[in-house]
Amino acid sequence: MDKAVVPAEKKQYQEIGEDLRAQIIHGHYPVGSRLPPERNIAETYGVSRTIVREALLMLELQGTVDIRQGSGVYVMRIPEEHENEEERLLKSDVGPFEILQARQLLESNIAAFAAKMATRADIDNLRRIIEQEQRAIAANDNSQDNSKMFHLVLAAATQNQMLLATVESVWHHMDSSPLWQQFNVHIASRAYRLKWLGDRQTILAALRRRDVMGAWQAMFQHLENVKKSLLEFSDEDAPDFDGYLFESVPLFQGKLV
Repeated sequence: MDKAVVPAEKKQYQEIGEDLRAQIIHGHYPVGSRLPPERNIAETYGVSRTIVREALLMLELQGTVDIRQGSGVYVMRIPEEHENEEERLLKSDVGPFEILQARQLLESNIAAFAAKMATRADIDNLRRIIEQEQRAIAANDNSQDNSKMFHLVLAAATQNQMLLATVESVWHHMDSSPLWQQFNVHIASRAYRLKWLGDRQTILAALRRRDVMGAWQAMFQHLENVKKSLLEFSDEDAPDFDGYLFESVPLFQGKLV
């Protein structure tokens, strides 16, 4: 006897995205109109703006809205009421903030361990990737994913194949996640690439010093910067935005000896 398939429970950002989508369908927001500021939406639903941002990314991914940095979120089309709902939910199972939280917990500790375990060859490989990204930025070349390469080589520098396989699995999920790819559309500019390059140079400097805590902090801060960039790209209504809602608490309290 075949087992019944239990539908996956909707995440909070999915529920809010579906409710906003329903309001658009029923004429509350016509094409060309602007949705309320994120702060207002967050207050309406009693959630953080992190959740609202993921809901809006989901709607942008569906082509329903357009998120414009410094301007707001605009309705682009009126979706069909029963338009591939199951497919949309399956594709939107994990939001970018959830991915970044997992990466921050995992990769910060990997960087700390790599500071102890990396060989000279590992350090040289990481340096070459950084130099390759410098040349790519200068040439406006997006053909290679030097970011992914850096993080995988860093994981390999722990000399632990299980840690490398875990990081590979996380990046595979990001590569196949429509929401993550939509997020990347907003941080593909030269300015962001230069910022991430500087972060990686700081990580590499800590590895060269065999600075375990410095490597942990550098990776933690890098992923914190990525999270903050996700909060910034359409935040036109809050010059003093409530960033305290999204602060991460470092969990590393000891030393690797």
